Amino acid sequence: VVAAVSGSVSLVAVLANVLVAGVVGPATVLGLLGGLIWPIWPLLGGAMGRVAGWCADWIIHIADRAAALPGASLGWAPGAFSLASLTLLCVLVAWGAPRYLAGARRTLAGASALVVGMVQPLPLLGPVLDWPPDGWLMVACDVGQGDALVLNSGPGAAVVIDAGPDPGSVDRCLRRLGIDRVPVIVLTHFHADHIDGLTGVLRDREVGEVLVTGVRDPPHGADQVDRDAAGIPVRVPTYAEVAQVGAVTWQVVGPAGSGGDDHGEEGSAANNASLVLLAEVGGVRILLTGDAEPEAQQGLARSLGALRVDVLKVPHHGSRYQDEEFLAGLGARLAVVSAGQDNDYGHPSLETLESLRRAGMEVRRTDLDGDVAVLVREGQLRVATSR
Repeated sequence: VVAAVSGSVSLVAVLANVLVAGVVGPATVLGLLGGLIWPIWPLLGGAMGRVAGWCADWIIHIADRAAALPGASLGWAPGAFSLASLTLLCVLVAWGAPRYLAGARRTLAGASALVVGMVQPLPLLGPVLDWPPDGWLMVACDVGQGDALVLNSGPGAAVVIDAGPDPGSVDRCLRRLGIDRVPVIVLTHFHADHIDGLTGVLRDREVGEVLVTGVRDPPHGADQVDRDAAGIPVRVPTYAEVAQVGAVTWQVVGPAGSGGDDHGEEGSAANNASLVLLAEVGGVRILLTGDAEPEAQQGLARSLGALRVDVLKVPHHGSRYQDEEFLAGLGARLAVVSAGQDNDYGHPSLETLESLRRAGMEVRRTDLDGDVAVLVREGQLRVATSR
């Protein structure tokens, strides 16, 4: 069931559940009793709630740290055949494990192998074997239904654009890329699929500053960023601001105002307030569009004129709400779509994919290709994927 929902099989779930089993009961019971008692006796109800909160903090801590282990999970396609195969595998393991682990030595050897495999996973077969590719300039991380893009600013350092919906996923992507310094992280807007992974970017890394949009919508998302980034400068860049970090240069080109009817998806006001960056890495020009919808794209078209780029980060995960004329006019050779496998939004839409291909773009998508890397080989733009 978990594999069908998440597209992955956890290798740490049993251990994590063992470590939190003792506090689940107190968290549930004391939380409920505290809520019932507080209106009558605030002191006692508050004390119960505080203890329940400590228990919940422990559960969150264990879940977060376990998910961040390099070999915490295996990707598993949620199709009928793959799920049937997984079910059969579980049955075989349930039948064979008690026989294999009958002796203490085999149990110790098996447990040790699992620990080593999680802490220092062996290279996978296929394209992941040489991941990341030498000379990568940009990587769109496969973080599920969300955005997390990494611009290579130098050895061990990167500018990160958005953090995706899950701290563990973006942290693992950055670890695979060998990133331990993030001079700048840009959060294009405050929707959960772009900010909830922020703590994963910050984990065990030196972070310089956080750039955010000036529109604090939704407010709870903006407040969450303030809390998660406590102690790190958070600021709103000015329109047309130009900056450079190592090998990465960029200019803030949006939001540039909107025009026409509001015919985007729910939450389009926040989407249209996305920070939009025109970046350059290794001579490759990349337009990073956040979740800008047609109104904002029309504003970009008016303000930028005949803009030409090499790579387009497709707005809003390839939603069907696009300004086809603007996207086609960019002249991009590569379009990168960041979307989650079998997501409920229908991203990316077939209509958008077809329009990108008609415009002459090669389309790569994280839901099918995994991490997508942009690089230059022998003077030519190239793309590599982790799947």
